Amino acid sequence: MFVFSSRASVPFAGAFFTPSGLSGTALIQTLARLSRDLSISSPLQRRNSRSLLRCIKILSTFFESLFESELSPSSSSSADLCFKELYVLVYRAKALLHCCSHSGRLWLLIQSHRVSGYFHDLCREIYTLLDILPLGDFKNLAGETREQIELLRRQLRESKLFFDPHEESLRRMVFSFLDGFENGCVPDQGELREAFIQRLGIRSASACRAEVDFLEERIHVDDREDDDADPATLSAMAALARYSRFALFGFQEDEVDRNGRTLKKGVVSRELAEQSLSIPKDFCCPVSLDLMRDPVIISSGQTYDRESISRWLEDGHCTCPNSGQTLNHTRLVPNRALRSLISRWCAANSIAYDSPETGSEIAAAAASSKAAAGATRATVDLLVRLLSSGSDEAKTVAVRELRFLAKTGKDNRACIANAGAIPFLHLLLRSSNPIAQENTVTAILNLSILDKNKDLIMSEHGCLRSIVSVLRNGWTAEARENAAATLFSLSAIHDYKKMIMAEPGAVEALAELLTIGSSRGKKDAVTALFNLSTHPESGEKMVSSGAVSALVSALGMEGVAEEAAGALAMLMRQVVVASEVGKEDKVVAGLVRLMRSGSPRAKENAVAALNEMCRSGGAAMTKRVANTPALGALIQTLLFTGTKRARRKAASLARMCQRCETVPATMALAGGWGIEYVLGRSSTMARGGGGGGGGGPDVPVAGLVAISVPVL
Repeated sequence: MFVFSSRASVPFAGAFFTPSGLSGTALIQTLARLSRDLSISSPLQRRNSRSLLRCIKILSTFFESLFESELSPSSSSSADLCFKELYVLVYRAKALLHCCSHSGRLWLLIQSHRVSGYFHDLCREIYTLLDILPLGDFKNLAGETREQIELLRRQLRESKLFFDPHEESLRRMVFSFLDGFENGCVPDQGELREAFIQRLGIRSASACRAEVDFLEERIHVDDREDDDADPATLSAMAALARYSRFALFGFQEDEVDRNGRTLKKGVVSRELAEQSLSIPKDFCCPVSLDLMRDPVIISSGQTYDRESISRWLEDGHCTCPNSGQTLNHTRLVPNRALRSLISRWCAANSIAYDSPETGSEIAAAAASSKAAAGATRATVDLLVRLLSSGSDEAKTVAVRELRFLAKTGKDNRACIANAGAIPFLHLLLRSSNPIAQENTVTAILNLSILDKNKDLIMSEHGCLRSIVSVLRNGWTAEARENAAATLFSLSAIHDYKKMIMAEPGAVEALAELLTIGSSRGKKDAVTALFNLSTHPESGEKMVSSGAVSALVSALGMEGVAEEAAGALAMLMRQVVVASEVGKEDKVVAGLVRLMRSGSPRAKENAVAALNEMCRSGGAAMTKRVANTPALGALIQTLLFTGTKRARRKAASLARMCQRCETVPATMALAGGWGIEYVLGRSSTMARGGGGGGGGGPDVPVAGLVAISVPVL
């Protein structure tokens, strides 16, 4: 928060207090040093800035004169108090001048009335201190300096609040651009040039980007004051600046080198740095993959964002999107505990998190954001034209900007797709420029989060094949990983799972990425394989492509074991997979290890996988599992401490193992499995969830592993 006045809620260090122990000559010296070397560089608030700067320079001369003449105020307690208060005011004046020089100019323009008020407040407070300052205590003060202070005091007494009429006209002009966007009209090129280049001094594409960055940062501040600009206005201004970047400056050669790499210390590098803060998967909606704002629970026990699941139900669906289970009812129960956790995580990471809005608030927000939507549409039209007919360098810049726009908001994703960007993005997937290819596949990933865009991507002839090609032979590791994440996103639609598995090399490439990829690459691969494994006809393809073997190996990999166990649990419902998995000795050992030391979800998926393995593999497989050392104790522990689903699966597994003829001697000595009492207490639960051999209906593992891929 910028320190403008005493109304500021979060002050800079030293803004409202004098350093302890500072008084007398040392205080005067500090004041003299603090008031030196001030300057202004913004074309806005020029008159107010010059007036305050002149005031501080006169005070600086006064402080220098006192210090050089060794005129200490220590003999006067009132003078010493005035100088301590002046320290605070000089510090705030310096902060205000610095802010006006370094803030975004569009932001400063829309805050012009407020900032003018800060200038006036400071001048009045300085006058009050000078009025009570006992100048008579400094007998040897130079007459010229004394006259300057007296003159400054009179000028400050007569100062009035000043609003620059030229800034007012510029402000009205800029807001007229927003009104035009709201009504579907693009601003006149000449007026836009006058406002941005001639009057605001925004003379380059990089300056426009700096304006966008500043405005978007202000949108997400947590300590917004009551009189700060509302997020809708800031968002509209950011969209205007983004449009102006291309409308006024087009493509500038100084932004990328011959290979299309950004010279300004890599936009891509900055993006990758931003990815270091990944949203916890349990906080993301399984449908939209976005951070949940209003999490609700449906009858299957799954949690979704209210907006996403409501749209799903309104479209006529009567099943859980993630598990496919038929819903008993369509009531939505707020998940207040999860909402609280998300809110705390957002606060800890300085991410804005708004509570659910009422219908009237949503309508008001929609109306106020029309200007931003109009500016975004105009920007997207420019960018798509660059993709269709621009140079290779221009296409690189355009696809990078589209990636940014598709990063947040379903409206942006819909706008980009509706403008016809997907066919051109498809062509750019084949680019020989590594940065262009990486940004392109990531843009497609971000667009695919919107279900309607999934249809457009999959219906674009050859687009799926190109995505798989990037997955197999992409120029950068990031491109290959994001291609895997794109396949996961597309496979959220049931019919597309089979199409992806039928694409030559797709599943094989995912299996290879899971085996030899980076930590992030393995995560992207296992989530994609997990989603594909939920298709009932996926077994043979998963076996023949090596995906099952890769998932088995992943049971011992940190970070992906949980999802690998979940995928295996789904796949082992099919006899062909259970038979193949039964040949590998390390499968049972890996699943038992997860039951012993994994997370609650990992334990749940592991026992579910063993349960499905026994059910599909027959008596021989069940005997083999039952003979595993320590399995009985682990099942007993899960029956007491596991999740609801883990307890059901553990009960089912225990019953199948008890029916085996062969029981390890160690278990026999201990009284068999020794869990009859636990099973008895769990019988009702087991009957409701697939106990007694697993004959009853159950919730698939997919319903418990909420996997999401963050937008990039």
